[in-house]
Amino acid sequence: MERILHDLRLSETLSPFGVGAIVDVLGESLMAPDTSWWDRGSAPEISCERLLSRLGPGVLRQAPAHSGRAAKGTAHLLYWRFPAWRYCEGCTKLSQLTGKSKGRFTNHCECGGALVPMRYVAVCLKGSHIQDVPWFKWAHRGNDGGVTDAVRFCRAYKELKFVRSSRLGEGLRSLRVQCTGCDRSRPLSELVGRESLHRDGIRCEGTQPWEDPKPGDVCDHHLVAVQRGATGNYLAERLSALDIPEEQPQSERTADLVRSHVYFEKVVADNGGPQAEMVAGWIADEIEGVSPKDVLALAARGDESEESQLLDLKDGEWAAFVKKLENGRDHGAGDFIVDGWRMPATSDRFSALTSRLISVGQVRRVREVRALRGFRRHDADADFIPADLGPDRRRSPVYPAVETFGEGIFFRFDETRMSDWEVLPEVRARADILAQRREVSSWAQRLDVPEPRFVALHTISHLLIRRLAFASGYASAALQERIYAHSDRPDRTAGIFIYTAAGDAQGTLGGLVRLGAPDKALPLLLAALSDADVCSNDPVCIESDRQGSSQLNLSACHGCALVSETSCETGNRLLDRQLVLGGANVPGFLDNVLDQVRRSTNP
Repeated sequence: MERILHDLRLSETLSPFGVGAIVDVLGESLMAPDTSWWDRGSAPEISCERLLSRLGPGVLRQAPAHSGRAAKGTAHLLYWRFPAWRYCEGCTKLSQLTGKSKGRFTNHCECGGALVPMRYVAVCLKGSHIQDVPWFKWAHRGNDGGVTDAVRFCRAYKELKFVRSSRLGEGLRSLRVQCTGCDRSRPLSELVGRESLHRDGIRCEGTQPWEDPKPGDVCDHHLVAVQRGATGNYLAERLSALDIPEEQPQSERTADLVRSHVYFEKVVADNGGPQAEMVAGWIADEIEGVSPKDVLALAARGDESEESQLLDLKDGEWAAFVKKLENGRDHGAGDFIVDGWRMPATSDRFSALTSRLISVGQVRRVREVRALRGFRRHDADADFIPADLGPDRRRSPVYPAVETFGEGIFFRFDETRMSDWEVLPEVRARADILAQRREVSSWAQRLDVPEPRFVALHTISHLLIRRLAFASGYASAALQERIYAHSDRPDRTAGIFIYTAAGDAQGTLGGLVRLGAPDKALPLLLAALSDADVCSNDPVCIESDRQGSSQLNLSACHGCALVSETSCETGNRLLDRQLVLGGANVPGFLDNVLDQVRRSTNP
């Protein structure tokens, strides 16, 4: 391990330079080891009970940080050199040794040329392991006639070269690893096949680059050679939570009343028998808003919970936002201050919009904590590697975390109008296109279920972010979204929260929250819809249903709805303008809003 003199933002220690990620810094390729390598004394602890309650036992810690210029005793992060194999730009010699000059590590060959990391590494298909390609071993293997006894038993370990020649063909055929000791030469085109490394007898070591080999711990999964910078080499799993007073959703409060009823244990004990139905009726008669069917369903469910961590967090946040919106002006203090107001009674000019948008909240201060749970490699179904691999990983693991402060605007839409709209056959059919594509893709199943309300509100959120980048003074990449749009929850949600989340002063400049004022929110939303009414790629865009990564966007492209991927919860996927503004055969959730305004302006 060695110190590197390179500054990172705190947020970059989670993404894209988090634990297990390959980082190119100052011409070198490095990888951050797990948090057991951190100096705990210089890594301050971050408090967020809401987030830790979902992550489980552990500690949230911010990466060691400093202000000003780095010095010898400055708090710092450790990085591991990976891949270890490099070639010289001057003499093309290939090696994995690191030289020293006057006690300091150098990245130069004996000839004076700079050392460049090899382009390919070996990744485990299902174990999420990664390792160097053993270039000497690979160069002397193969099934061609050139593998003679002299090649098999070659011991010229320091005679490898990485040569490039257009005379040898194009593409990977022109890149070869050559041994000058036995004159063996092998092109990289024989490296990239799915079973190429397995045929050459190269096995997975079952570790991460910074870990020591574990005797007896064998990984049976095959290796595949991939480019060092491929995005699939690192699939991080992050979780974020707003630091808000935890509010219990209405459905949970009702469920607690049912469970605490003196007769509820009799319903559970009878296990759905005739006596259970009778007692459930007694309980329903005493608790308002509860039916016997609800009591029986709650008794049958028991303590089982299949809810995801993120949805569980969002349920509490939704309940907190709804409570704040109902209280009007917020005179409190702390890290969650929201001024809520209902949509004012307006003329017929805006009735199509105000009938769908219930209320808006000016979030004057909000704190968000983000944590890195761990990562996977190559495949979304591969083994999960936690962020802490040290001896405390089971009792009290350390999660890399960062806290950010900001402001935002919360939009709450009418649940009744949303439910009536999303059951329309044309709307369901449109959303089912994305649902089917999500099901056939292994990695896409990690995304939210693209039910109509989610796709519509997600697209509206992107349209607002694009408009706010012009009106608020913030860059588009400085804005974040949080979508509350699920009809399969006990408490249905239909809202959007757009906020800043920066670790510096840009998070609280005030330019965003002022646009949530009653006289500015409606014009802002109308301007966002007007911007998206005509895309520069129309009619191709509006008529399309096959755009984006894995075709997980319908009528949405860079000209109308896409934003910075760091601002989006789903990486610019699950978007469709037709479900917002309508199309030839699809009624949009905000259909006719622009037409009504234009008719009133130009009668």
